[in-house]
Amino acid sequence: MPDYLVNLQENIHSNIPLSKAMQFTIAELDSRSILVRAPLSPNVNVHGTGFAGSIYSIAVLAGWALCTHIMALNQMAGDLVVAGAEIKYRSPISGDIQCRAEVSEADRDAFCNHFRERGKARLVLTIEVGSAPHAILQGTYTPYLNPELASSVITSAAPASCSVNTRRQTCSPGRPPHV
Repeated sequence: MPDYLVNLQENIHSNIPLSKAMQFTIAELDSRSILVRAPLSPNVNVHGTGFAGSIYSIAVLAGWALCTHIMALNQMAGDLVVAGAEIKYRSPISGDIQCRAEVSEADRDAFCNHFRERGKARLVLTIEVGSAPHAILQGTYTPYLNPELASSVITSAAPASCSVNTRRQTCSPGRPPHV
């Protein structure tokens, strides 16, 4: 597993304890897509299927992790928040929970350029849960420029690191996580 993926997942687990309890894992991650997984057993409801609250949380985290990764790759020093999310449940999940999100190159580039020009941006992602899909989440992710981080942005090829706290995510290239 690549270091950037391990670091992002560890930061999410250490700063959002629920993600660890749900056994949230990042299975695949690149500059435009993510696949996350969580086993059914810690996320089960009284009917033996996926608990709606877990499904929602895992889907929101999938989009948040993808946006965080995009910000790190593009040296966007900002605080990322989930501005809104809506989920539509279509059918029960009787196995492990898998969420996939993808962003087009054009939307990703517009997101990054808008942030550079205005210090804030918005990216709307569609996260599909399962292959059917069993649920679809529309999430709006909004980074805001953090002047403290912007002054320390390094333009070298240093690996990016990101951290989370319970209210916001902070992303800064080449700096150790703020845990």
